[in-house]
Amino acid sequence: MTLTCTNVTLRQKPLRNDRISLYLDYYPAIRNPYTMKMSRREFLGIYIYAKPKNEQQRMFNQDMLNKAEAIRCIRVQSLINEEFGFLDKNKQKVDFLAYFRTKAREKYEKWDCVYNHFEKFVGGKCTFGDVTVELCEKFRDYLLKCKQINHPNAYISRNSAAGYYSTFRALLKIAYKEKMLRENLNDFLEKIEWKEVKKEYLTLDEVKKLAATPCKIPVLKQASLFACMTGLRISDILKLDWHDFEVGPDQGYYIRICTEKTETEATLPISQEALELCGEWGTGKVFKGLTRSMTHHPLKQWIAEAGIRKHITFHCFRHSYAVIQISLGTDIYTVSKMLTHKNVTTTQIYASAPRLVA
Repeated sequence: MTLTCTNVTLRQKPLRNDRISLYLDYYPAIRNPYTMKMSRREFLGIYIYAKPKNEQQRMFNQDMLNKAEAIRCIRVQSLINEEFGFLDKNKQKVDFLAYFRTKAREKYEKWDCVYNHFEKFVGGKCTFGDVTVELCEKFRDYLLKCKQINHPNAYISRNSAAGYYSTFRALLKIAYKEKMLRENLNDFLEKIEWKEVKKEYLTLDEVKKLAATPCKIPVLKQASLFACMTGLRISDILKLDWHDFEVGPDQGYYIRICTEKTETEATLPISQEALELCGEWGTGKVFKGLTRSMTHHPLKQWIAEAGIRKHITFHCFRHSYAVIQISLGTDIYTVSKMLTHKNVTTTQIYASAPRLVA
């Protein structure tokens, strides 16, 4: 098999005003991996005198030719290493905000929130050329001092800032992998440290009390109790589809999902009680009509009507599942797998919670 090697030749193009433009000629033409267009010429922006009149101009010409030849050698090496960044000179002009918005739509709600903060921070304009270490550091400072988008009178918490900045750094990593950024800016950025806070959860008795309390939105009650029994996040419950369910060799029921937050694939067994909360077997979404807005005020109202005075969010049902399982004697490694944690140390924080059952 014969490999075709691209030749890179330094050429000259006569211009007006007694000048010559230097450019590189690629043969065969090479395909730009970003625009997918074929490229033959690369003008270097280097000019020499067509008819040097004195020794100074001749020395200038020789110096520029040496520089152009050095660039030619670098290009040859880049082609051998399949590094084509030099071809895409317009990439820095690409709209970074549009790129961010596209990625946020592929993810979950927090990405939208981070996008809104970043758009506000940059004043609605940002290209890839603007994305520097300095800009990222300023965005970090902004998050530590900014107010909430929907509640302008309240500042975001430190842990929210840490989560938002972590999401932003994940975006930078994706952009680097997709060769939209020439270097991994994360190597030069300092993360925002999380502040230890008490993780609120429901006891087994409180879950039973909640189950016995009527809810004005039946699907919210079903999804909430399902979360208490499975530990699934709201993002995964919202997209849960009937085709995610299957019957195992032991005739038990399982859910096969790819978690939205960590993009972890998992096969999770579920109990008959949890399955019954899903309603009649069907097609499409399991919890039809469920929205994120229901998990705010309607959820608080239902919890208050159950006589529970704790500050419980929907995510607390995930904490409740973990604590109850460990209290019932379930092995921490099993709980870790059910929560789709990548590391068991993340699960160990629940082991220190007070025992909920005798």
